[in-house]
Amino acid sequence: MSKFIPVSEPSIKRKEIEYVTDAVRSGWVSSLGRYLGEFERSFAEYIGVKYALAVSSGTAALHLALVVLGVSKGDEVIIPELTFIATANAVAYTGAKPVPVDIHPQTWCMSPEAAAEAVTQKTKAIIPVHLYGHPVDMNPINEIAQSKGLYVIEDSAEAHGAEYRGRRVGGLGTCGVFSFYGNKIITTGEGGMITTNEQGFYERAKHLRGQAMSEGHRYWHTEIGFNYRMTNLQAALGLAQLQRIEEMICKKRRIFKWYKQCLKGLEAVTLNPEMPWAKNVFWMVCLVLESDVSVCRDELMAKLKAEGIDVRPFFYPVSQMPMYCDGTVNSVAYNLSERGLNLPSGVGLERTEVELIAARIANIIKGK
Repeated sequence: MSKFIPVSEPSIKRKEIEYVTDAVRSGWVSSLGRYLGEFERSFAEYIGVKYALAVSSGTAALHLALVVLGVSKGDEVIIPELTFIATANAVAYTGAKPVPVDIHPQTWCMSPEAAAEAVTQKTKAIIPVHLYGHPVDMNPINEIAQSKGLYVIEDSAEAHGAEYRGRRVGGLGTCGVFSFYGNKIITTGEGGMITTNEQGFYERAKHLRGQAMSEGHRYWHTEIGFNYRMTNLQAALGLAQLQRIEEMICKKRRIFKWYKQCLKGLEAVTLNPEMPWAKNVFWMVCLVLESDVSVCRDELMAKLKAEGIDVRPFFYPVSQMPMYCDGTVNSVAYNLSERGLNLPSGVGLERTEVELIAARIANIIKGK
């Protein structure tokens, strides 16, 4: 194959260049400037919450949220077994223990039943992750949290615009966190956002984000804060991206539909789920090989990459990582992780490219 097809790449158009250029010319290139406030207000409105706070990364958003909620050494935080490692690491930064639980086989997201079984007297919070763009079943998660007095931090890093029973994710728990890394549905290069309806939480997070400096007494700090600020340049890019988000989600869903049509009849593979109560934004189009297929996942990936088709494996289970390995084996997540891969999913993808990728997958599986 002559053309390399990346797994994902950002969509940067005229509006993004215009806004970032304006931010550069304004001289406000660091953590002050009009684009920051406008991006935060617009994002809060889009999610359907009262407050949004821009930060330097999705990981920073997770860590800051945990600190604001008082999570610390001796606490436990329930997370899904299948997630990007930042979910676990942010918990560990506080001194608390991440407790991975199994996923639901139909959603690939945190199993509410597994989460309920994992609650102990040390549990302080639950972090459901809307994996690969599909929402977690949030009602039972929130019921568990309410009955046990726990916080819920929605890890929405991969699910901008996804919906649970008609409501956008990021506004369904104590707070939500988002990532704007370059491969996300909208990007600021690096960056993140915390969303919430709770004023006290927002004000505390805003204070700690900027080195906990007193608003009325410059350079006076009464506690240890963080440099988790986003720049005005990043916010300019993010605002332009946000103004195009529905266009990009529509294209993501169209790309998934193309893959589904092109791989129809290939019984050896399964694609992303979408439950009746969910709107999946298909951040990544995911393919899972059936367990009885002659070709293994890694062999399929190697052959696709050899032909210029960029693919990635599913995340490894958290409890497989050396720093979190304690003998836990959450079977659904372990099994899915071994058989899943992410296909090219960028919004610039064309139907002809999807047809080519699907045809090559079918031929490899059939031994051609």
